[in-house]
Parts: sequence; C-alpha cells; structure tokens
Amino acid sequence: MDGTPPGVTVVAVDGPSGSGKTVLARALARDLGAPLLHMDDLYPGWDGLAASPALLAEQVLEPLARGERAAYRRWDWHAGDWATDPVEVPEPPGGVLVVEGCGSSVGPAGEHAAVRVWVDAEPALRMRRGVARDGEAYRPHWERWAAQEVRLFAADGTRGRADLVIDTSPGAG
Repeated sequence: MDGTPPGVTVVAVDGPSGSGKTVLARALARDLGAPLLHMDDLYPGWDGLAASPALLAEQVLEPLARGERAAYRRWDWHAGDWATDPVEVPEPPGGVLVVEGCGSSVGPAGEHAAVRVWVDAEPALRMRRGVARDGEAYRPHWERWAAQEVRLFAADGTRGRADLVIDTSPGAG
C-alpha cells in the first residue's frame, strides 16, 4: 500500500482469463460508485501481458498518486496498434478506483493497490468460458495468453499476495 494516493483507494481485481474478474469488478464498481478501468484497454496486443502492469502504473496509478489527472493510451484490438486519442480516467467521486484484468495487481501496479482480489477457476472451465464468449477462432490466442499468465503470475507470486481469493468454479467454497 506504499503507493496508494491519499484519497484514492485502488481495488485491483486480478487473476487468469475466464475466471470471472469482469463480472465481479462491474458489481464492485457499481456498488461502490467507482470508475472501472479494464486492463483490456492497456494490453499491447495478444503478446503484451507482461508489459501491462508497468503501463497501468506509469499512465494511471502514478499520476493519481501525485494528485494529478490520469489518462492512458488505449490499445485498438482491430487495428493492432495504439489508438490516437488518450482515455481520461474519471476522477473517483467516492475515492475508489476499481481496476480489472490480468496483471492489475502485478509488480509496479500492485504497489498502488490498497486491496488485491484474486479471482480464479479451474483451467478447463476458464478456457470454456473464454471460447464461449469470444468464439472458437480465438482459442489459439487464449492458449498463448494463458501461457503468459502462468509465467507472469508465477514470477510475481500474485495469488499469494492477494487480500481476498475467490474461486468461481462450481462447488468451490
């Protein structure tokens, strides 16, 4: 919690793809009246997971920690490049910012998180969810992304540093 800015509480909802992070983060943001930032906007493509925690920290969390307005470059998935217009982060009216996505509590981004939530589910279920949402054509991307997740989360010890762990697998408890 070293880098958490006074007056802004960052809640990072992290974990592997298909675990249910987005559903939880949307509910948290709604219930807290907080802006929600999706890491999908910050990943520099299908091979960019490792770069994203630093991008989040540099473009959003560090400016907020300095009491400044924050804006980030959004990745245009269709163009395969950065969009030209920056996206301003809304000022958190209640002092809370929810950040959702793989890597949102990793490394430099994690240093700014006041609360780290790890959302997980068993791997086959996560893959089924992802393919059901995005289509079978995206399976190779999902598999490539999953390998990046394993490396990033293992090197960082992300799950072990979470304040709260939620398993969305049927029968988990």
